Amino acid sequence: MAKFHIKKGDQVIVLAGSDKGRSGKVLKVIVDKERVLVEGINMVSKSTKPSAASPQGGIVKQEAPIHISNLSLIDPKSGKPTRIKIERDGKTVKRIAKKSGEEIK
Repeated sequence: MAKFHIKKGDQVIVLAGSDKGRSGKVLKVIVDKERVLVEGINMVSKSTKPSAASPQGGIVKQEAPIHISNLSLIDPKSGKPTRIKIERDGKTVKRIAKKSGEEIK
């Protein structure tokens, strides 16, 4: 199973694609497909049939997954994209922003 530098709840910025430069919060990480759902990023229109839950049906806007390589974590101090460094203290693992040296929680 692959390990990723991005987790649910992280603030990320899009590096490539039609939403380049926009940022948002990670809603879900799809590990087997190496994709991530980001709040308000890569919006698509989906047609829905009428059902008991939504009797009207119609067109719904929702987020589509974006490949993890097109995202970068946002530095908590500067607000710019950063890479991370992993530090291990026994069993605890810390993610450290390379630009500022601050821990990403």
